[in-house]
Amino acid sequence: MNRTTWLALGLAALAPSLMAAPAVDVLNTPAVLAPQALHGVMQAITGSGDRLVAVGERGTVVLSDDNGAHWRQAATPVSTTLTAVQFIDRQGWAVGHGGVVLHSTDGGEHWQRQLDGRQLAAMELSAAQAAGDEHRLAAARQGVTDGADKPLLALSFSDANNGVVVGAYGLAIITRDGGQTWSSLMGRIPNPQGLHLYAVAQAGAHLYIAGEQGLFLRSLDHGEHFEAISTPYEGSYFSVVAQADGTVLIAGLRGKVLRSSDEGQTFAAVDNPMPVSINDMRIVGRQLLLVNQAGGLLQASADRSRLVPIEIPPGAPLTAVTQAADGALVGVGFAGPVRLTTSLNAAE
Repeated sequence: MNRTTWLALGLAALAPSLMAAPAVDVLNTPAVLAPQALHGVMQAITGSGDRLVAVGERGTVVLSDDNGAHWRQAATPVSTTLTAVQFIDRQGWAVGHGGVVLHSTDGGEHWQRQLDGRQLAAMELSAAQAAGDEHRLAAARQGVTDGADKPLLALSFSDANNGVVVGAYGLAIITRDGGQTWSSLMGRIPNPQGLHLYAVAQAGAHLYIAGEQGLFLRSLDHGEHFEAISTPYEGSYFSVVAQADGTVLIAGLRGKVLRSSDEGQTFAAVDNPMPVSINDMRIVGRQLLLVNQAGGLLQASADRSRLVPIEIPPGAPLTAVTQAADGALVGVGFAGPVRLTTSLNAAE
């Protein structure tokens, strides 16, 4: 009897006990505090003053107060994967699977749950009933039946009160009071297929959402009304950046990066020598940096017309990058956070 057969028999024997094991409610189970968390898979990183905050799998949040040289884990009330994080001074929000929204008022030291997938589903059902849209109502009822399995994937707060969160299956919610209350944006967004929404960014009154199958949405009035803008690419977009001067960039599958200089009305291609999907794109200092799915780091030229690969030390692939208070780049990836030694001075 070969090894494969033994493995199959072993799994068959274990199946009844595995099926009988109670499911863990990750929305009501705090993240495990353990040294291994510092080396786990991290999805996003940002700054809160001089502090760095990174989030990742199993509800993990880690903090550094010395520019990424050392890290410690913060307690969180959930153990579901966290996908994105943002701070406005000491106020911060992290979002993730299970429709979870966490909030911190002290730079990430402590976290409280503001929203979860069950509440999100009930919110959308109520909004759909009020709108009287039968198609939307059917989808909302299915959302309630499905429970808390509602991944939130990106967020953008313009200040400590006004924020937008988007996610899979067309999920989109907005707050005007720092997350004390939320309302659904799904009735305002032209996304009848419920395509996944992967990225959101704001610049003044302008709000941009990017997603699956080339979906690009724009609001010029703080999210009150949206329009779908056609772009010269039909693949998914995973990241969007908006600047005060009207420049908008979207990036996604196969390394496709597009740039607009007219507030997202029209786009031109940005030359990228690496046809690898873009995970993360952000302005760091005065530089535009991008991380691709191979863990590579790229920098945009000053006119944003082309990308240049930046050499980084070998290691686990990156998922996101930011700048520490001392100007160094700090990334996160499949083996936790790491300070990056590069030829790029991000402070310039």
